[in-house]
Amino acid sequence: MAAARQLGLRAAGLRPLLCAAGAGPVSGPGRCGRARVRPAGRALGVGALSRPLASPQAPASVVWRSVLGIAPRAGLAWRPRRCGSSSAEATATKTEDESFLRWFLLLIPVTAFGLGTWQVQRRKWKLQLIAELESRVMAEPIPLPADPMELKNLEYRPVKVRGHFDHSQELYMMPRTMVDPAREAREAGRLSSAAESGAYVVTPFHCTELGITILVNRGFVPRRKVNPDTRRKGQVEGEVDLVGMVRLTETRKPFVPENNPERNHWHYRDLEAMARLTGAEPIFIDADFKSTVPGGPIGGQTRVTLRNEHLQYIITCHIIPLVQEVPKLDSWCVRRFAEVSLSLNN
Repeated sequence: MAAARQLGLRAAGLRPLLCAAGAGPVSGPGRCGRARVRPAGRALGVGALSRPLASPQAPASVVWRSVLGIAPRAGLAWRPRRCGSSSAEATATKTEDESFLRWFLLLIPVTAFGLGTWQVQRRKWKLQLIAELESRVMAEPIPLPADPMELKNLEYRPVKVRGHFDHSQELYMMPRTMVDPAREAREAGRLSSAAESGAYVVTPFHCTELGITILVNRGFVPRRKVNPDTRRKGQVEGEVDLVGMVRLTETRKPFVPENNPERNHWHYRDLEAMARLTGAEPIFIDADFKSTVPGGPIGGQTRVTLRNEHLQYIITCHIIPLVQEVPKLDSWCVRRFAEVSLSLNN
């Protein structure tokens, strides 16, 4: 009887713990506040009373296993959940992501505005360069300097020479189209051009006064006239006076084919290679339009235009920050309209 009484007291003490763990009534219908003592015949073993009880926060199944002395399943262990901690960590991570996104979106208009300001300076530099180039092209011709080092600062500067051509060593820069500012203005923006393809005829020219041989771009000929036998009348003989613009060597640009000296096809001005092949000095001039003769190449094939699209870049870079602010302005207008409407209705 003493053992049964002791078990009953122990069960009565366990009932609040089981209710707190969500285990429900211990026996039969009833509420947790009303303790019912099990009969002595159903009492638990006395040895179970010496075992430690499960945590009050554990599930009911875990509490009953602890009371009944049943060993837990292998590989399974109950640990209290940390719902509050997980929720706080998720909130902190979300806040960090939103903060990073805000800074990233702020970086876009700031960078665009900086690029637009930089393009303003670039446009000033380009306009100054164009003005300098135009003044150099329109200057009076000067005698060709004998020192090639002096020519590095004279590109697009008109010079005058006197001498004769060596037509037996012509070089052909191809494919090329004839320089025609009027046609190019009409076809600006088109994907295709109706210009006829041909070549520039580069001929060694022996300068009588300087005693050196230079390279002269006599001008454009259509593809059917590349062979010198088809333009005998244009092969000037004897000494002539020429005026042309100084041109410097070129480096091969991306997607431009390599020069092919064996086939006499030159895609860009490689003055060193041209000079080695013809025995001339690495000095190159473009003959002006006045050098044109009937049946010969058409002179004046020098493009002196520079692209100046910086104004478009300035407008684009300064519009980007405004476009990004439009959704914010739109939402502000909607909120303001709602506030005004609400105040009028009240």
